[in-house]
Amino acid sequence: MLQQPTSHVQQILFSNDLQFYVNEIFFSVQGEGTRAGLPCVFVRLQGCKLRCSWCDTTYALDYKKGGITMSAQEIIEKVQSYNCNFVEFTGGEPLEQENIYPLLSWFCDNGYTVAIETGGHVNTEFVDERVIRILDMKCPDSKMTPLNNYRNLEVLRTTDEVKFVIASETDYNWAKTLVLEHQLNTKVHAVLFSSVFSILPPLTLTEWILRDNLPVRMQLQMHKFIWEPSTRGV
Repeated sequence: MLQQPTSHVQQILFSNDLQFYVNEIFFSVQGEGTRAGLPCVFVRLQGCKLRCSWCDTTYALDYKKGGITMSAQEIIEKVQSYNCNFVEFTGGEPLEQENIYPLLSWFCDNGYTVAIETGGHVNTEFVDERVIRILDMKCPDSKMTPLNNYRNLEVLRTTDEVKFVIASETDYNWAKTLVLEHQLNTKVHAVLFSSVFSILPPLTLTEWILRDNLPVRMQLQMHKFIWEPSTRGV
């Protein structure tokens, strides 16, 4: 069992009995980003107001069904059960649940490497500075570009990663312009380009990156090659 609250963060989490709407918590390998291949505990929160055309986690979008309510203590104990010090919060959109901020800080305080993947429409500047923010900027083919919060590009940290999921050359050119205009490669740990699985061949995206000598990292969704692409909980 957890020890009694001893810090301000613990007081917020446990004294107020903060609740979260959770889709799933599972142990797998990180499939994307600069930590791809590392064992990681994923906490997938339920609910997102975005409706990206290519979304591969549609089961985690609805705020009315698909998830369960869990307390901070229940989430922490579940994560601890896997004996892994790398935890990523994803969704859905984790930052749409305001209680997430002290929970992220609790894991940082207790020696975890903490990452959060966010869809780019919620302000990220209030996330604990120790957290790795993976900012997923929405390209035109997602149909969600108008909801991008460009303030997030102004508050990037050197530990952050910016991701672009690309479905077409239109997407690629849009992302390339954003990378160059904001010099994103000089501001963050990595700029990640990935092709929409089964829509844009990875070879095509790779050829565009090499043609333009673009300062980005091409990535594949590793978990979709290890497991059948529609498998949940991996």
